[in-house]
Amino acid sequence: MLDKSVKNEVFFGLHLLIALSAWFIPFLFTWKIVVPVFAIVILQHAVFGRCLGMDTHGVSEEDGSTFYSHVMERMGFQPNKKLVRFVVRKLLYSFLAGVAVVWQVMWGHEPLLF
Repeated sequence: MLDKSVKNEVFFGLHLLIALSAWFIPFLFTWKIVVPVFAIVILQHAVFGRCLGMDTHGVSEEDGSTFYSHVMERMGFQPNKKLVRFVVRKLLYSFLAGVAVVWQVMWGHEPLLF
């Protein structure tokens, strides 16, 4: 069985893959899928007050951390956690959902995958 640190790193990698893919999803999948998926992410933050994925790799949100601020800290930066939290929780996923709608509906581009 994997020890705790290896398990945390594996889940961190999966969480990083999911977080990075969020930036490309508006161009890859139909807005009819993208908007509800991002709505679920926003709802998760609203209902639980945290990202459920953070628990899988041993990072606490008690100090105001988000996954994005955690990644920045691992890269050697000292982000303003309150600002990062606001941008990620209140703006980012709504913005990305809007990008999907504008790109596909208003500008008429087809999603690259489906």
